[in-house]
Amino acid sequence: MAVRPMKIGVVGCGNISSAYLEIQKRFPVLDVVALSDLNMDRAGAQAEKYGIPRACRVEELLQDPQIEIILNLTTPAAHTEVNLAALNAGKHVYLEKPLAIELEDARKVLALAKEKNLRVGCAPDTFLGAGHQTARKLLDDGWIGRPVAAAAFMTCRGHESWHPNAEFYYETGGGPMFDMGPYYLTDLVQLLGPARRVCGSAQKSFPTRTMTVDVKYGKVIPVNVPTHVAGTVDFVNGAVATVIMSFDVVSSSLPCIEIYGEEGTLTVPNPNSFGEEVFVNRQRKGEKTKIPYTHNYPDNSRSLGLADMAHAIQSGRPHRASGELAYHVLELFHAFHIASDIGKYYDVQSTVERPAPMAMGLLPGILDE
Repeated sequence: MAVRPMKIGVVGCGNISSAYLEIQKRFPVLDVVALSDLNMDRAGAQAEKYGIPRACRVEELLQDPQIEIILNLTTPAAHTEVNLAALNAGKHVYLEKPLAIELEDARKVLALAKEKNLRVGCAPDTFLGAGHQTARKLLDDGWIGRPVAAAAFMTCRGHESWHPNAEFYYETGGGPMFDMGPYYLTDLVQLLGPARRVCGSAQKSFPTRTMTVDVKYGKVIPVNVPTHVAGTVDFVNGAVATVIMSFDVVSSSLPCIEIYGEEGTLTVPNPNSFGEEVFVNRQRKGEKTKIPYTHNYPDNSRSLGLADMAHAIQSGRPHRASGELAYHVLELFHAFHIASDIGKYYDVQSTVERPAPMAMGLLPGILDE
């Protein structure tokens, strides 16, 4: 189908904005026309660098009648305020993860979008990339049989050694589950479907962190969130996933994601990437087999979820990186922490349908036939 470019206004011009502004050029359905940030010098610099027509204040951007979608790239603490303002201005919203910090705020956003017949989309969109869509096709086509279990591991020693603003990662809304959990749990849901219950154990292993980035070398950061979270997720389809998200591990050889089926094992790429290698092993002994990609977008393709939503708005189909998917995953973040606090399983209240698989054989930049 023919698509028309949809006018996009960006709120938030921090580090992640560069990836969006560069990669959105690959999708004919996207047309970024304005940038806004609390720091207008930063917005102006990004507009000049990426050839965006103008930089303006948030209020002006929201009042612009030509803008149809707000791309919200603010910090998580500001997500809800910006989302509600955009929806009240009659704009669709796509934002960086997470959908909100608190579930109540996320529900407000989704309820307002439904009332106004507007779309909400949310990163991550890495699960739409070549590696993860190849894994999805292998699973759906029965290469490993019925999935019975899974494992998802993200382990590192934290961000204070490399990130110039690492303080955030140890405050409310940070920690390994809220920072990296979106990638892993979203991929598990798109592969296995919705979750039904969670058990978890969470701890704050170290009371402080010391930054070793040049500009803030030696700064001591108080830790206010759990930095090692472990547990299991029981899925509606019967599979049980073991999950570890940690900022407390110096070194590990654990896989990112593996799916264990009745007839084999599927090794899924790092969900913080769009590509990387996909393997299947259907033998009890022997080498695993590398599988060629079945889909497009193996490289960094941030804006893919936004482009999919823009296509979906025009065609009327559901978009894949949806607010409902992001809400279900957000509840899972909280579920690990709540289960740890109460010492019991947490029964998941929300549900969501698996996003439709990406179409095969389309030209790059085009997401619908």
